Amino acid sequence: MPSITPDTTWTAFRGESALASGSPAEVALAVHRILREQPDAPVLTFDDRTGHTVDFDRRGSEAEIAARLQPVTDPAPAQTAPRRAGRPRLGVVAKEVTLLPRHWEWLEQQPGSASATLRRLVDEARKANRGRESAEQARAAADRFMQAALGDRPGYEAAARALYRGNEADFATLTADWPADLRDHAHRLAAPAFATASSR
Repeated sequence: MPSITPDTTWTAFRGESALASGSPAEVALAVHRILREQPDAPVLTFDDRTGHTVDFDRRGSEAEIAARLQPVTDPAPAQTAPRRAGRPRLGVVAKEVTLLPRHWEWLEQQPGSASATLRRLVDEARKANRGRESAEQARAAADRFMQAALGDRPGYEAAARALYRGNEADFATLTADWPADLRDHAHRLAAPAFATASSR
């Protein structure tokens, strides 16, 4: 099971119908209640960020189940961890960077220190790639969900191709006859990918 962060959300389906969507604890309890009454109910739970199916430990009381699914906060540093170079309290960690002479020459010509210049370049690259990375993550999540929940539906392969091409109109047409709750969730997961494609 992937780690749970404060913004993690799950969605569960009972067959073709949406069962619950929200925090992992909320969804897990809804699934637990259904499976307690109907152990053979066809229930699948998905991580909305990745599209992966998730399993969780249903042992114990509802409070115990919910407690196991609380978000992970920053863990306390290990007592035996060696002191790292840099300024760890400020989040600055020293590591080795290997560059060619021409890279060092260029860095030396920039205003500020080499470290400050490298940090600025990394931040600029992260900002420039944020939309593309978000779109790739959305495409992968939507496709994983579709494979697991809709892989045997007519038009799945063509819809997956439309998803990766960024063709929202074809995707909508090819998925129109899928069960409404499953189709709508696939569209929700894919939305950031189409938003990025339309902005190019």
